[in-house]
Amino acid sequence: MFDLSVLPLSMLLLAFALAALLIAYAGVRLAQSAEVIALESGLGQALVGALFLGASTSISGSILSFYAAASDHPSLAISNAIGGIAAQTAFLAIADFTLKNTNLEHAASSLENLLQSALLMILLAIPVLAYSLPAWTLWGVSPASLALLVMYLAGLVLVRGASDDPQWTPKVTSVTQQEPEAPIPGAGEGKPLRWHIERFVVLALVLAAAGVGLAESAIEVSSRTGLSETAVGALVTSVITSLPELITVLAAVRQGALNLAVGDIIGGNSFDVLFLAGSDVFYRGGSLYQALERDHLLQIATVIIMAGILLLGQMRRQEKGPANVGFESITVLVLYVCFVAYILLGA
Repeated sequence: MFDLSVLPLSMLLLAFALAALLIAYAGVRLAQSAEVIALESGLGQALVGALFLGASTSISGSILSFYAAASDHPSLAISNAIGGIAAQTAFLAIADFTLKNTNLEHAASSLENLLQSALLMILLAIPVLAYSLPAWTLWGVSPASLALLVMYLAGLVLVRGASDDPQWTPKVTSVTQQEPEAPIPGAGEGKPLRWHIERFVVLALVLAAAGVGLAESAIEVSSRTGLSETAVGALVTSVITSLPELITVLAAVRQGALNLAVGDIIGGNSFDVLFLAGSDVFYRGGSLYQALERDHLLQIATVIIMAGILLLGQMRRQEKGPANVGFESITVLVLYVCFVAYILLGA
C-alpha cells in the first residue's frame, strides 16, 4: 500500500515511535470509556474487559497480522499474534507490582477470569493441532480457523452464562473487589453512555489505521536490517501493538478497576488468538498453520505455560509475597525474559 523503500532507516524507526505514541494515546482513552460502559451498562468489568476493551485495544495488532499475511509474510503475522499474547501476560505481572498491599490476582479473582484463562489455553492448542494434521483447506482457509472462531464465541457464551448463574465464587476477603450487581448511572461524569460508546468506536478505528502503517514499516525494517520476521513480530510489533494493554491495565489498576485490568489482558489474549484465524483467511499460500516454524511452536508453548501459571495464581490466590506480588507474576516475568533472550539469540 505504501512505498517505504525510499525512506531512510531513521525515518522508519520514527514511524515506529509515532505509531507507538498514537496507540498508547488511544489505549488510555479506550480504558476510560470501557470502564464507564462496564459500570453504566451493568455488564461488569471482567466481561467488558474481555469483550470490548480486550478486543478493541487489539485492533492495531490484528490489522497488522492480517496485512502481513495478505502480503505473503506469514511468519510476521504469526509471531506478532503470539508475541503479543506473551507481552500482554507479562504486562499483567508488571501491573501487579504497582498494586500496593496485596496481589492483583488475589484481589481480582473471579469466575469469569478463570474461565477466560482456560479458554485461552484451549484456543492456543488448536493451531498446534492444525499444524500436526494434513493441510486441509476450503477455499484456501483451514477448518482450524473456523474452529477457533466457534470456540471463542462458545467460550464467551459460557463466560456470560457463568456470570448470570455462577456455580462457583471466590472467597471474599478484605481486598477482594466486588462487581456491582446493577448498572451505576452517572459514572460517565456528565457524558451520556452513547457518547462514550461513540468515542470508543472512533478510537478503535484510529488503532486500526495505525496497524496498517506499522505493518508496512515492520516488513521494510526486517528487510533492511536482516532481522527475521519472527524476531520483529515477536519482540517489536507485538510490543508496540500491545501498548494499549499496558497503558490500560496500569490505568485500571491505578483507578481501582482491578477486574477490568485482569479481564482486559486475559480476554484480550483470547481475542488475539483469532489473529491467526483472520490471517489464515488473508493468506493465499494455503493453510497458515502449515507455515508454523519451530520458533512459533516454542512461542505457543511458552504462552500456554504462562496462561496456566496465571490460572494457578488466580485459583491459589496468594494474598502476599515478595513485593506484594504472587508467585505467578514473578514466574511469568522470568518466562518472558527467557522468551525474549531466546528470540534475540536466534535473530
